[in-house]
Amino acid sequence: MPNTQELQYTGFDRIPLETLNPLMTRQMIWGERAMLARIILRKDAVVPEHSHENEQISYIVEGALRFTLGDGRVVTARAGEVLVIPSNLKHSAVALEDTTDLDIFAPPRADWIAGTDAYLRK
Repeated sequence: MPNTQELQYTGFDRIPLETLNPLMTRQMIWGERAMLARIILRKDAVVPEHSHENEQISYIVEGALRFTLGDGRVVTARAGEVLVIPSNLKHSAVALEDTTDLDIFAPPRADWIAGTDAYLRK
C-alpha cells in the first residue's frame, strides 16, 4: 500500500500477502505516522534478534510468541495479549504454535516498506 496522507479504507483480503520465508507471511498498511502489519507465523518460525527506532505494539490474535528481550527478559504473549516494545530495545521471537500477530509501528518501518528487511527473509 502506498504511503499517503489521504484516507485509506480496505480489508486484509485486499492487501497483498508477502511471503518472507517458508514460515512467515505478512500484510502491511501505513500512513504518515504509523503502520499496521498482520504477520502470520507458522509454529517454530523465528524472528531473529534485531532492534529499530520504531516503537512496536504487538497484539497476538491467535497462537503464542515467545519474545526474548535485550534486557534479559523473556515474555510469552498469547492470544488476546499485548506487548509494547520500546524504541531501540533488541528483541527476537519464536512462534510456539501457529500464530497471527498484529503489529503497530510508529513511525512506519521504512525497511519493511522498501523490502530491505533481510533479517526476516532467511
